[in-house]
Amino acid sequence: MNYSNNRRSSTLTPELIKKYNWRIWKALIFGVLAFAIFILMIGLGVFGDIPSFRAIEHPKSNEATEVISEDGKVLGTYFVKNRSNVNYSEISPNVINALIATEDIRFRSHSGIDFKRTFTIFLYALTGKKQGGSTITQQLALNLFSEEGRAKNFSKRIIQKFQEWIIAIKLERNYTKEEIITMYLNTVDFGNNAYGIKSAARVYFNTTPDKLTIPQAAVLIGLQKGITRYSPTKNPERSLERRNTVMALMVKEGYISQDEFAGEKEKPLNLHFNAASNNDGIAPYFRSVLKSEIKKILEERSINKADGTPYDLDRDGLKVYTTINYDMQVYAEEAQKEYMKTLQDQFSKSWKGRNPFRGMEKLIDQGIKRSDRYKALKLEDKSDDEINADFNTPTKLTIFTWKGNIDTVMKPIDSVKYYKLLLRNAMMAMDPKTGDIKAWVGGINFEHFKYDQVKVGTRQVGSTAKPFTYAVAIENGYSPCLTVPNEPVTIEGYGKPYTPGNSGTPLPGSITLQKALAYSQNYIAAYLMKQVGPTAVVNEIKKMGITSDVPAVPSICLGTFDASIYDMVGAYGVFANKGVWTQPNFITKIEDKNGVVLYESKPIIKVAMNEEVAYVMTRMLRGVVTGGTGSRLSYKYKVNAPIGGKTGTTQNNSDGWFMAITPDLVAGVWTGCEDRAFHFTSTSYGEGANSALPIYAGFMRRVYANPNLKVGKNDFAPPTSGVSIVYDCNQYQQQEQTPTELDKKLGF
Repeated sequence: MNYSNNRRSSTLTPELIKKYNWRIWKALIFGVLAFAIFILMIGLGVFGDIPSFRAIEHPKSNEATEVISEDGKVLGTYFVKNRSNVNYSEISPNVINALIATEDIRFRSHSGIDFKRTFTIFLYALTGKKQGGSTITQQLALNLFSEEGRAKNFSKRIIQKFQEWIIAIKLERNYTKEEIITMYLNTVDFGNNAYGIKSAARVYFNTTPDKLTIPQAAVLIGLQKGITRYSPTKNPERSLERRNTVMALMVKEGYISQDEFAGEKEKPLNLHFNAASNNDGIAPYFRSVLKSEIKKILEERSINKADGTPYDLDRDGLKVYTTINYDMQVYAEEAQKEYMKTLQDQFSKSWKGRNPFRGMEKLIDQGIKRSDRYKALKLEDKSDDEINADFNTPTKLTIFTWKGNIDTVMKPIDSVKYYKLLLRNAMMAMDPKTGDIKAWVGGINFEHFKYDQVKVGTRQVGSTAKPFTYAVAIENGYSPCLTVPNEPVTIEGYGKPYTPGNSGTPLPGSITLQKALAYSQNYIAAYLMKQVGPTAVVNEIKKMGITSDVPAVPSICLGTFDASIYDMVGAYGVFANKGVWTQPNFITKIEDKNGVVLYESKPIIKVAMNEEVAYVMTRMLRGVVTGGTGSRLSYKYKVNAPIGGKTGTTQNNSDGWFMAITPDLVAGVWTGCEDRAFHFTSTSYGEGANSALPIYAGFMRRVYANPNLKVGKNDFAPPTSGVSIVYDCNQYQQQEQTPTELDKKLGF
């Protein structure tokens, strides 16, 4: 064998080297061309859609609609994903620094892709370590344009990575670094239904992004390594460890000092966790009604997005500016909770030893059929016998109490009975001059009872309707100082003759109209109705904004018709606003997520009553508080201010009302059970002075104690043209009978 020939044949000649070089170059050129074609195909969307620049400018993201109070605070949100956007200037530098130190230390110098970091991934992989290769810009691209998130399949993930590169470059070319990092922080998921830094700050620390401290920012940024593994609510120990790791990285990059780190790392998480749901926040009943009203406004006015599709309140990030005052709303909710505990105890004791359900089988059955449990069983095609068996089988239930929700075992039918005997309550307060609603409490607990009792629900108004008849009488020349025998009156000509009784023992003898209203005397109200007629009173009621059905019958002088608190507060606003009715309003304006105004409210104002008559009525209503059925407002609850009011109690003590007016605020409070058949057993507990007035008192004590609300204790101003109607009974000489000492105490 000739080894020398074999060695010569294997020697690399220049021609052979040239040949091999050419092959290598062809392979490289082919690889580059193939890669370029691959990138081009990705850019053209062959492997999946790549968003256009227009899409990048207007990314599709579910953004929560915010409901904002008149003083700029968020009352709550409507959302599919609880996301609210902020500007760069509204984000604490602590958040920005923590994010860059942890996720992308060369963020400010690269152009969307950090190639140095990308290539080091392979080196880390050889040592068995993992390191993320995505820049903040790439992560933003994934957050904005990938519905499924990071792909699990390796080949899909490779394609997805290159898609991220292309989108990241587009983002870097068209946005500043500040805009990119803001977009990122607005889109990222922080767990616990908190999307975006604004929602995360509120959910975890009950603060705003600009106020996030170094450790708070580190907790939130630390979540990006794993929102479950490092959740401060589910895994607080890991969250604390991860927080300190983030702060250590901030030290390494020079964002905080070693001393700052040493001082912060030993501190606990100090969460102020507020789980996000559509029911969270204050004024849930108001927000429920508001949502329906917004949809109605946008639909009726054909207000749509640029592409012609309707706005989605849960996804399109609108901002709804309302008239609700945050502090007043809190005060109203606090006053309700404070007193209803006491009142419910009174109610329960009044029924002790009695059976409130005797003869109430139909109402209990109605309650069963209204329940969510019954509806769910019906959807499962359960028979009536099966449903009946279910409702009579003890099971685990969560029930509402004024001490908090209680987990217990009871028959579902017993829970229906329990709720039938649970008092409900609602309240609304409004500025009579503007019609702006300042507080709205539609029920006792939105989680359990979602029916709004301010605007949606109506109840019999009782004696709170009497001022309407009195106002018509004053308009027709009657003076508050007119003395009338306090005796039964029969009204004929409207069907069956009507002779109302009096609640309790009537005041003896003849009394003035002012005293009759102050002590809510039925005989005098009937006397005035007989003089002016039901039609005139109905016309007055309608001019004052009552939208429910009010039949032209004599009994309306005692409030036998139903009305909402919303309408009643608007009507009493006429007395406080010099005879002018201003439609109650709760929306200031609606903006889209870019700040473009979609709707702006305009006040609806009508003259409903002569200014002089309205002023005289304020004096008469003040008499109710200074010496009549509403006097406990001052002597018991120590609310001493020029307040007019009227208590109301319906038949069998089923409904308790208190309507109140001041020059700056008009309010209405109602209390009663879900069904009128369940009620207080005695008037001493069930009358409006006991079941409704104390809640107003608790509300106003808080309002007057807050000087920032600017609700003064000024009295109603008389008309500049003077008052010709005699209302000062001490100077009234046309009647033979002079006022009693009690009349003088009424303040006229």
